[in-house]
Amino acid sequence: MKIQAEVSIYPLREDDLASPIRQFVDGLENNGIKVKIGPMSSLIAGESQLLFESMGEQFRRLAEKYDVVLTAKISNACSGT
Repeated sequence: MKIQAEVSIYPLREDDLASPIRQFVDGLENNGIKVKIGPMSSLIAGESQLLFESMGEQFRRLAEKYDVVLTAKISNACSGT
């Protein structure tokens, strides 16, 4: 099933916010997830299993290096970016 999510990743206690955010987005794109970047959040879309696995993988990867918060709103009714 195709789904779409609005996601935001917030690196905490970091002077450079762009680098961890870019790592998260690049990781999603490298896994085949469509990403549309916005000023406060990104819209991502793909097959549900791939999207959930990719989000989890990228969160774990960042959480090993940074303190982060990930927020997501997920829908199966809006499936494209």
